[in-house]
Amino acid sequence: MPVLNRIAAFAEEMKGWRRHLHANPELEFDCHTTAAFIVARLREMGVDEIHEGIAKTGVVAIINGQGAGPTIGLRADMDALAIHEITGAEYASTIPGRMHACGHDGHVTMALGAAKYLAETRNFAGRVAILFQPAEEEGGGGGVMVQEGVMDRFDIARVFGIHNAPNVPLGHFQTTPGPLMASVDTAWVTVTGKGGHGATPHDCIDPVVAVVAMVQAVQTIIPRNVYAMDEAVISVTQIHAGTASNIIPEVATFCATIRAFKPEVRDLLKRRVHEIVAGHATAFNVTAEVDYDWGYPATVNHAEEADFAAAVAAEVSGEAAVNARANREMGSEDFSYMLEARPGAYLFMGIGPGAGLHHAAYDFNDEAAPIGASFFARLVERAQPVA
Repeated sequence: MPVLNRIAAFAEEMKGWRRHLHANPELEFDCHTTAAFIVARLREMGVDEIHEGIAKTGVVAIINGQGAGPTIGLRADMDALAIHEITGAEYASTIPGRMHACGHDGHVTMALGAAKYLAETRNFAGRVAILFQPAEEEGGGGGVMVQEGVMDRFDIARVFGIHNAPNVPLGHFQTTPGPLMASVDTAWVTVTGKGGHGATPHDCIDPVVAVVAMVQAVQTIIPRNVYAMDEAVISVTQIHAGTASNIIPEVATFCATIRAFKPEVRDLLKRRVHEIVAGHATAFNVTAEVDYDWGYPATVNHAEEADFAAAVAAEVSGEAAVNARANREMGSEDFSYMLEARPGAYLFMGIGPGAGLHHAAYDFNDEAAPIGASFFARLVERAQPVA
């Protein structure tokens, strides 16, 4: 794999960073130890500026190049997941019920590797802003960083990010112009009837049958309301009701994850969920409340930046290892907020065979870190060449 020679030379050091982070996972915005580790490494590298406490525990590192030029942003998320690890690795999570099951430890390591190389070589114009972001999994830390003004404060012109991809060949890249990942919203529906004895349903108002009807009707929204060429997903993922076989409960609930690419489709799905719940509540003589969580928007790559990033990936891994027109997917990412604020692109990078993301047996492949760091470094050098 054509990794930059200097980065290859400190690959073992990167492995140590990654495994330390893996053993010490933190959740959401509470990435205090992770941020402290990142800051310590950045100080050792001699970056020009370190800004802490953004979105509570986020860190921005500034590296100055040679002469005037724009600022390019590189983003790495750093939070873990509430999953109990079963890898059995010697560097496994030391905190029960938490683990880096999505590879954010690897993402931080790739960004730190790029920072070390760029701080040493400075073979670019302008500046680099490396954005270490908390709360990607829960909380929308990317959106919070944007709201707190990182794009304007550091005058970032373009922004780029990578996510690792298990079971994609090591070092292979995938991206596409336009929508790459879907928006994600969540509907929590609470239905209230009148509980009572299961033997006397005529004396009750059964919320269970109302929920069953609502769930069935919600599943008709996409095939009957959404244009067939506009991808969307509604998955009912939870139904809760009852405590015993002979009791009709007072309350029943269900939850659905709702995903789309186009804003107008996203709006349609929300409206139809509310209409179906309200109509069925009337039909079944129950009351119903919808708590609709408007989540991350779709991750939409800017065409010029996506093509540029793919070309850089081809320099690192070879043209045969880059799919610049990959299929989009229904997963979601809060990097979307950064792409709403600035032109940029998001890519997937293969880490080879292994357990999938968010699985208790997942582990980032340390061989991938120098490849990702090389991509970030070459991206900066190609985007902002020294005159």
